[in-house]
Amino acid sequence: MRELIHLGRTPHIPRFGSETPRDREIVERVITRLELEDFASRLATALSGGELQRVVLARALAQQPNVLLLDEPTSALDIGHQQQVLDLVDSMRREGELTVIAAMHDLTSASQYGERLILLNRGRVVADGVPEEVLTVDRIADIYGARVEVLDRPAGRAVLPLRDHPKEC
Repeated sequence: MRELIHLGRTPHIPRFGSETPRDREIVERVITRLELEDFASRLATALSGGELQRVVLARALAQQPNVLLLDEPTSALDIGHQQQVLDLVDSMRREGELTVIAAMHDLTSASQYGERLILLNRGRVVADGVPEEVLTVDRIADIYGARVEVLDRPAGRAVLPLRDHPKEC
């Protein structure tokens, strides 16, 4: 798994060159930051889907990019690791290390971590703005055909699905 993360350093290694102590230090820092030490020496084929997702993110972060493009960065992760990954990426963004563009279906997480949301429908932009402007009950019903409740929370909007028939007590 460590070798897979080291692949993120490839753009920084000259042709016919080899990794430097600095490359190894960067990889170890990423492993520590994503708490991957417990399975750093395992083969990638022995990792769960969530573990592999974190390793792929670690490989991207090992490149030390200015812009990070993420496609469903929390898929296959349990809620704790979802928070860990999104908190890490958000802290890097806030510290000015990174510009982040993420495609997400989890509207609550998108609202809580995104400064600006762009809502697409069939490849077309239907809303663009801050989460409070983009995530409305009517818009979500129009786009997704879903009945939801939208709650304003201190951390951002929460989008909750509503059942057809509430449970009887």
